[in-house]
Amino acid sequence: MPQSGDERLVDLEARLEREDPRFARALRSGRPARPREYRRTGAWWGLALGVAALGSGIALAQGLLIAAGLVVVGMSAQLVDPDPSRLGRQGPKGR
Repeated sequence: MPQSGDERLVDLEARLEREDPRFARALRSGRPARPREYRRTGAWWGLALGVAALGSGIALAQGLLIAAGLVVVGMSAQLVDPDPSRLGRQGPKGR
């Protein structure tokens, strides 16, 4: 039996509330916030921290600090980079 339009909207609202409660609350109040996919502030802070650690490691000649900086920069760059499927690029196999 097909669902009515109201049931589908209620299901969509519940799923949105589970996935991104901040966005759902802001939408209800009439002042929408950015969805989670477009919030990258933490990723930019991680990128800045990684570059600082990498620079410090190079200046102090500390291999462990250089390696940690490279790892943090790599992880943050992955988070900052937008979803390749939206830009028409091919993502890794299995996505």
